[in-house]
Amino acid sequence: MNSITSRALPAAALLGIAGLALAGCSSGSGGSNGGSGGEPAETGTLTVWLVGTDTPQEARDLLKSTFESAHDGWTLELEEKTWADVSENYVAALQSNDAPDVVEVGNTQAIGFIDQGLLADIGDIRGELGDLNPGLEAAGTYDDTFYAAPYYAGGRVVFYSSDTVDADNLPTTLEEYVEQGIGYRTDGMSGIYAPGRDWYNMLPYIWSYGGEIAVDDGGTWDAQFSSAESQQGLKLLQKVYEEATNAPTDGDEADANVPFCAGEVAFLSAPAWMAGSITAPADAENPGCADTFGKNLHAFPLPGATAGEPAPIFAGGSNIAVAQLSDAPEMAKEAVKIMVSKDYQDLMAGAGLTPALLESNAALPDNDVAQSQAEALAVSKSVPTTPKWQEVEASLIIQDSLVRIAQGEDTAKVAEALDARIEEILNG
Repeated sequence: MNSITSRALPAAALLGIAGLALAGCSSGSGGSNGGSGGEPAETGTLTVWLVGTDTPQEARDLLKSTFESAHDGWTLELEEKTWADVSENYVAALQSNDAPDVVEVGNTQAIGFIDQGLLADIGDIRGELGDLNPGLEAAGTYDDTFYAAPYYAGGRVVFYSSDTVDADNLPTTLEEYVEQGIGYRTDGMSGIYAPGRDWYNMLPYIWSYGGEIAVDDGGTWDAQFSSAESQQGLKLLQKVYEEATNAPTDGDEADANVPFCAGEVAFLSAPAWMAGSITAPADAENPGCADTFGKNLHAFPLPGATAGEPAPIFAGGSNIAVAQLSDAPEMAKEAVKIMVSKDYQDLMAGAGLTPALLESNAALPDNDVAQSQAEALAVSKSVPTTPKWQEVEASLIIQDSLVRIAQGEDTAKVAEALDARIEEILNG
């Protein structure tokens, strides 16, 4: 495997921002009022909002030049927003008479905007977009309607140092991963770093064996942590807590690079952007361990239940959507097509972003992080697609339940209580 020279992805982009506040305003498009039933304009200005600096300049230039050359008389304007803008200003802007035309949103935010009627149905162009990242596609789909196309993805990989782990004998299944983690554990080292409140790293354990968080059964949500499939995964995870980790049972995943850089972790399942934190030089504002455990840093996708197949991981990232109140919805869809095209997605991949278009994975940098993340995200999944999911996350009931499992409580009893609470929220 090649050693890491990866580009670090920001945590906000990977995890999304939960809140959607009703504040602020911004500039918008200048076409006809197509979003309100008017006749399409022959010329105008299309406004596209991108978040942060992740989209490379080459991709921005391609979008503008391709759109304008294909649509004589039209101008495309790109505006860069922040993740704070998404949570604080988007709702008001998307409700205004001066709404933008195309917006980037975090994948966990999309359902909230869809539920409020702020994003347009773009199902009529889905067939033109190719094979897309499945987790992000699910995040932009509600009631079997496609509202927000995948843009780029991020997820977890398993980091290790070849100074600590036998790189020629990596695990090929999730059970092997756990057994090797147990083998690497000492009084001073976690074989697998698994703090009890890290629920994102719990999900692959249940998904690998066919379990689910909750499923929509004819309009009623049926929570699934107590199912036989989920229980198989939770019991394996409890084995990790009991035999493979020294992480605190009531701790979370924040700053997991610190114990890794202290030489206290063999396997670290963490967002791909963590590579930047680990390999940061010693004199950086937030120093890593570039000269020690980060020097020979490698990564692989978390293995699944079947040898040679990665475990489904939680998909983070961004989606792109057409505003419901866009003045030029048909032109906006044309811009979305360009942003999901192979030429554009190849540029995203070349910048180290896992592309929305699966065939553009071939353009990813040739390093462990990028390649492993793409392999894992190809079978990624997401949380239940319902606006009430935000309430589940805010309640912290999943994290609290995992702490109980980490502290040795019966997984079936904990899961039954958790399922009941999740159903109460989602069906309330």
